[in-house]
Amino acid sequence: MKQVTVVYFSPTGNTKKSVEAMARRLGGGEESVDVTAVENPEPRRFDREDLVIFGAPVYAGRIPAVAKERLSRFSGDGTRCIVAVTYGNRHYDDALLELADMAKEQGFTVVGAAALVGRHTFGSIQVDRPDENDLAADGDFAVRAFARDGAAPEVAVPGNRPYRDGGGGGKFRPLTSEACVHCGLCVKACPVHAVAEDCVTLADTCLSCFRCIRICPHGAKNMDIPAYNAFAAAFTEKLQTRRENEYYY
Repeated sequence: MKQVTVVYFSPTGNTKKSVEAMARRLGGGEESVDVTAVENPEPRRFDREDLVIFGAPVYAGRIPAVAKERLSRFSGDGTRCIVAVTYGNRHYDDALLELADMAKEQGFTVVGAAALVGRHTFGSIQVDRPDENDLAADGDFAVRAFARDGAAPEVAVPGNRPYRDGGGGGKFRPLTSEACVHCGLCVKACPVHAVAEDCVTLADTCLSCFRCIRICPHGAKNMDIPAYNAFAAAFTEKLQTRRENEYYY
């Protein structure tokens, strides 16, 4: 199998793990293009013989608007691709269809689509996913999808048009404790550059992706307030039943 390029937006790492597992299983080498914190990715056009995997998380049933904008800078020439979305055990709604539509509009041929469960941003929901079994299944799916005959029917991707409302940021804004040493990691890593240079002040553009909370080496970023804790507990209870990954090819 020739080299595969994975292009992804992955604030907390779920999407990255899944699409890179697909590429590794395919063999032949891989290239990763991470647009998570890249405001203006360099436009790139893939040839007909290339293989590409696109990945993005689901925000309220849609692809994050900022992710869609960045991924749309990549175009193809009938290039075969897989589209994958990751979501936190609720539902992916119209996000997978939206990503597939975007890929087609950009000149790609969608040979496979996957809706994959990962740890939810909020609460304690599926905290160990994607697990080893998930990633192995992701890889097997990628092999089958790229092996499809060129004359096979178009992949049927679930979802609705027009798409539901969604794709924006959440309402929660991470706090910063006195443990902050102002290292600047959160400033550099924020997908929408919402963290000011003081490492504390947040702009309204914050997505509530909690990337800063996950990566802070000192545990200074947090959401330790009663309103969030109550919401997270109720949300965790609501979404405790495990959902399985869905693969279409």
